[in-house]
Amino acid sequence: MLLTKALDYDLPEHLIATTPAEPRERARLMVVWPDRVEHLRVADLPDLVEPGDALILNQTQVLPARFRGRAIETGGFAEGLWLGDVTQGDALTWHLFLKARRLRAGKRFELLDRGDRPSGYVLELIRRVSDDGVWEAAVEGGHTTPEVLNGIGLTPLPPYIRGARARAGEIVAEDADRRAYQTVVAIEARNAPVLGSVAAPTAGLHFTRELLHAIESRGVRRGEVVLQVGAGTFKPIESEFVEQHVMHREWCSLGGARWAMDHPGRVVAVGSTSARTLESYGRALRGGEQPGAWMETDLLIAPGYAWERVDVLLTNFHLPRSTLLAMVAAIVPGGVERLRALYAEAVMTGYRFYSYGDAMLIVPKIGSSVCAPERR
Repeated sequence: MLLTKALDYDLPEHLIATTPAEPRERARLMVVWPDRVEHLRVADLPDLVEPGDALILNQTQVLPARFRGRAIETGGFAEGLWLGDVTQGDALTWHLFLKARRLRAGKRFELLDRGDRPSGYVLELIRRVSDDGVWEAAVEGGHTTPEVLNGIGLTPLPPYIRGARARAGEIVAEDADRRAYQTVVAIEARNAPVLGSVAAPTAGLHFTRELLHAIESRGVRRGEVVLQVGAGTFKPIESEFVEQHVMHREWCSLGGARWAMDHPGRVVAVGSTSARTLESYGRALRGGEQPGAWMETDLLIAPGYAWERVDVLLTNFHLPRSTLLAMVAAIVPGGVERLRALYAEAVMTGYRFYSYGDAMLIVPKIGSSVCAPERR
C-alpha cells in the first residue's frame, strides 16, 4: 500500500498558473521517457506520436456551474456550485455546494445575475445531503438547469486559481475564462445522466483545431469519450494510505470511440478523465460485463494498477495528495520516487502547475504497448 504522504510536495504560489498559455499549444511539455526527460512544447506533439496511434480526448462540456446569491432574510452573501439535478420541470431541484452563514433547511436565497443583480430565481434549501456541505435545494422561477445556469452561472474555476488571482490582484473577464476553460472538442451532452462537468478536462485545454489536424495528419486516429467531471476530482486523499480512499463516482461514456477497446496500436489518453473512462470500460469488458452507453465509475488508479487500454498519458501537473497524482504515479516508469523527482525538476525549472498550467507526456515503454498482451 502507498502512504498518502508520498504524494506531498511543496509548490511556490507563483507557479500556480492563473491564465492559460497563449496560444494554447505554447504550453511547456515535459516528456517522460523510460530513461530520460525532454523539455518541449505542446506544439511538438505531432513529432511525438506515431502512425497507428489513437488519440483519445474527453469532449465533456464545462457548465457555468458556479453561482452567487444573497440570503433573503439577512442579505448575507452566498456562493455555490451546482453538482447535479434531482428533478426538473416545475419542481426543479438541485444538489449543490453552498458557502454561506448559518445554513438550515428552509433558508432562501435570491440568486444573482453576472452583474450581481437579482435574477428572479430563488433557491430554497430542502435538506443537507452529506456532511461535506452538499445540500438539496429547490429552484423557483426556472424549469431547466441550462436555462438557469446560462442566465446566472459563472465559470467554475477551481478555488486555487481564484485565490491566487485575488492575492496577486489579477482581474480576468468572465468571458475570457469561459472561452479558456473549455476544450475545442467540447459538445453539449445529450441523453446523459449528468448534463455536463463542473471542472474542465484540463489536458484537453492545450489543443487547438490546428494542432489536432497536425496530429491526425501523422496517421493518428482521433476519438472522443465523455466523462462528466464532478467536484470530487478536487477532493484530497485524507486517509493514511491511498488505497483506503473512498473514490468519488462519475458518469462516463465511450461515445463514438468504442473502437478504441480493440485498437491494435498505442492508445494515447489526453488527460486523467479520458484514461479513467477507457480503463473503466476495459475492466468491465474484461470482467464479462456489457456496459451500456453510459456507466458510473469509481475506479481508483494507483501504483500497482494493471493498465487495460492506456499506453501513453498526456496530463497536467496535479495537486498534492490527489487521486489524479496517484494515477500519474501508476504509469510513470519508476513509480512514486521518480514522480517526486520529476515534480521537483518541474518546480526548479519553472513549469506552471494545475488547471491552466503546463503538461507532461508519459511514455512508459518505447515501441510497444504498456498493457499486457492478453489485455488487447
